[in-house]
Amino acid sequence: MTRDSLRAALRLPVIAAPMLLVSGPELVIGTSIGGVVGSFPAANARTAEECEDWVRAIDGALAEARAGGATGVAPYAMNIIVKRAGTDRFDADLDIATRYRVPIIITSIGDPSETVARIHDYGGLVFHDVATMRHAERAISAGVDGLILLTAGAGGHTGTANPFGFVTELRRRWDGIIILAGAISNGRSVLAAEAIGADFAYMGTRFAATRESMAVDAYKGFLTSQEMDDIVTTDRVSGIPATFMRGSIEALGLDPKNLPERNAPFQPNLPIGVKAWRDVWSAGHGVGAIDDLPDVERLIDRLVEEYREARASLTASRASIIA
Repeated sequence: MTRDSLRAALRLPVIAAPMLLVSGPELVIGTSIGGVVGSFPAANARTAEECEDWVRAIDGALAEARAGGATGVAPYAMNIIVKRAGTDRFDADLDIATRYRVPIIITSIGDPSETVARIHDYGGLVFHDVATMRHAERAISAGVDGLILLTAGAGGHTGTANPFGFVTELRRRWDGIIILAGAISNGRSVLAAEAIGADFAYMGTRFAATRESMAVDAYKGFLTSQEMDDIVTTDRVSGIPATFMRGSIEALGLDPKNLPERNAPFQPNLPIGVKAWRDVWSAGHGVGAIDDLPDVERLIDRLVEEYREARASLTASRASIIA
């Protein structure tokens, strides 16, 4: 699969980001049948056996959709945290990916070299999360096919780089696939990501607020009520910089401005019984554009229409300027 063949397989140049405790088989199946790349973190499955069950279920549902005449069914992706390389779970998840030939693997936090070699053996693609040019250069050296740029405002583990600067500088140095993450919640923003040089947009928060999302009802309630100013970026919840909703922090009786200092990277010092992602809920700066909880099919149709309207408006504006 290449950049062009992947784009041709999609209704919209969008990847629905893998979200901890949010993305599961139902969300992946819905997004992929809808024509954008669906994804899930392998860690969302409690065991490797359950992860294999999820992959089998996703493969079966997408194959059934295609056999039933569905067109535009998109490939899907599985996210593997590579800092766990060498552990039984990492080895098992990577083995599942290779045995089932998962089309796209998204790697996070660590050196993706081993994963790249295994996935490339069967022709799959590897996209790696990066927040800085230094991270990007290391991932390029490892042979990844694409880079997911975690820019300011991206949900979950995040970065601070301006998307215009990051995409421009990276594109000058590299001709691989660029996926832009950071406050993308509508079709107009997808077009904007393409306009500055990205190949695909990475959307998490918007897909968390859907019927098929595994987010609990209270989480979804915050997704439709919180705004950009309610997003707290801190390393004191998960142990490295990530974005969380102020409302979910305060609901636990904690002060977002006075959270306990972490013990070390990846070692937060939260009160006993409180866990990142499970109890403190994440969202990106795009949360302020969300006010409903549609099913995935309806959401993707809306995004496609917004994207087309934005393109048409831009074309008309250019024509009027030329005239």
